[in-house]
Amino acid sequence: MNLTRKQFLAMAGAAALTGPKRLLAEDPAPVISRIKYSTIGAPDVDAVERLYTTLLGHTVVEKSKVSAAMANSWGTPNTAGRPFVLMRPATGEDVLIRAVEIDPVEGYEAMTTWGWNSFEIIVNDVDDLHERMLKSEFRHIGGPANLGGGTSPIRASQYIGPAEEVLYFNCETGDRSKSQLPDPGEDVGRTNIFVLAGPSVEKAMAFYSAAFGLPKGSSFPTPIGVISRAQGLPDGTIFTMGFSRLRERGNAIEFDEYPEGTGPRPRAEGQLPPGNAIASFNVDSLDAVNVDFIAEPITEYRGKRSAAFLGPVGELVELIEEKR
Repeated sequence: MNLTRKQFLAMAGAAALTGPKRLLAEDPAPVISRIKYSTIGAPDVDAVERLYTTLLGHTVVEKSKVSAAMANSWGTPNTAGRPFVLMRPATGEDVLIRAVEIDPVEGYEAMTTWGWNSFEIIVNDVDDLHERMLKSEFRHIGGPANLGGGTSPIRASQYIGPAEEVLYFNCETGDRSKSQLPDPGEDVGRTNIFVLAGPSVEKAMAFYSAAFGLPKGSSFPTPIGVISRAQGLPDGTIFTMGFSRLRERGNAIEFDEYPEGTGPRPRAEGQLPPGNAIASFNVDSLDAVNVDFIAEPITEYRGKRSAAFLGPVGELVELIEEKR
């Protein structure tokens, strides 16, 4: 299902980029509380499991097959019956990484299409982890380096995994008691930021602000080397970036603006997108959300209701009820 930029905008963008049916400006706090699941569309689920357990210290919580109800909820009927693995960080936190089997998508390369383009994970020591990552099957694409041209105490590095998923690892090198980043708790902690790419940062931020009451932070120009290199652009190419924080500390969405010539992500018919596939968030109640769900809510998460929708650039978003 390979849509051109023009076809995609005609089908989905015109409606989605205008935002949800009703503004939630009256809500005093963001409706989304935190990140819950990071889902990878992977041709080889076993490879993801092996690397994440041996290198990142995650443990397997569940190995099974996607139910028909879950596949229908995601709008991916051909995912039903596909194997998946669910893993948690060494901290034991219930912020999990899931890999779901998909058919390979020929020619797909990370950080070249719209959608979820990276999961950022908090770690204790980026440089120490980097030494181990270099000896693994992950492809190193950036860092370690302090953000802000070296002026920030936040230090980060970036890699591509076996499913063309992008992982950013970040750590606080300054006073962690005052940091916006969560405490990693272990060598490798939980996912704390999702990165969304699309043709307009302002429109994407406006959608999430209107739909979920996220504070609409300002956007700003900045070079992003990993994107420049992925897209064959000159070093120093300037991109627009934005940032919105969720309700709970240490949870956020980053928005990256991609240039002309990029478009929606290709995927096998009726399956999840390759790489960074689904961003799942907790909300107190699905009834407080006014977006167009793909299907009626289901109760596949130990009786908790969940539902999914397509965001402004076709990204798959899953909401799971959990009052916190």
